Amino acid sequence: MDESAQHPRTLQDRARIFVERPVVTNSILGIIIFNAVTLGLGTSDLVNAHVGGLLAVVDKLVLTIFVAELALKLFAYRVKFFASAWNIFDLLVVSVGLLPDRQGLSALRGLRVIRALRLLSVIPQMRKVVQALLDALPGMGAVIVMISIVFYVFGVMATLMYGATFDEWFGTLGRSLYSLFQIMTLESWSMGIVRPVMEVYPMAWSFFVPFIVITAFSVLNLFIGLLVNTMQQAVEAEAEAEFEQLRDLVRKETDVVDAHVLELHAELKALRQELAALKGGDNG
Repeated sequence: MDESAQHPRTLQDRARIFVERPVVTNSILGIIIFNAVTLGLGTSDLVNAHVGGLLAVVDKLVLTIFVAELALKLFAYRVKFFASAWNIFDLLVVSVGLLPDRQGLSALRGLRVIRALRLLSVIPQMRKVVQALLDALPGMGAVIVMISIVFYVFGVMATLMYGATFDEWFGTLGRSLYSLFQIMTLESWSMGIVRPVMEVYPMAWSFFVPFIVITAFSVLNLFIGLLVNTMQQAVEAEAEAEFEQLRDLVRKETDVVDAHVLELHAELKALRQELAALKGGDNG
């Protein structure tokens, strides 16, 4: 084997191989999880009273490791570093962590905990779920547009019918939309809003019940159906890809066997010709 293939010629190649080692990647992911835990512990007054100083040191140490990791990747990949969305995401999050601790900016440093989302790209099953969610976004967009139209229609109706009496809930279109959103989530919708309205407007149930059926039940089932359908399509696409790979492998193996058979036919034909030539010589 070529000596240059075994030993990288440049320091940049060595850095790239180093950052791509599984032990380095797993170590960084472990530090990400550890940092997420320490950030959570830092929200406790009791923990801060006992080990607050230690958590601050650990936070600075972890941030230093993150900066060193990104600097090494930038050196190793140069412009190709920005071809990965995760790299750009990490760069933005770590940059936020470098903001000064004043004027409330220190709270933004907690965004480093979002780096734990990189675990989603490591677990194959989670990658499938994330991909299914992304694939379902166009369908979800259509459902969101539909529910927005329903909300707008019911919001205007609620403002016109109940706004004069219940100004706090339906006095304006914005208040009506927010109240209808609360009703859709089924949070205190009956005793908190609908029953007080029914005390003044006894037939108000005929307005709110269809709204709940349309939004809370039907639309939720549409979202679930979209996700299930997208997951099923993803599974079918993966199975089809595996089948294509298997078929290509069988085709290649078949081609190899056919080539060997043709070679055997050619050898047999040559042997027959030699035998015929030998018999012709003997007869002569």
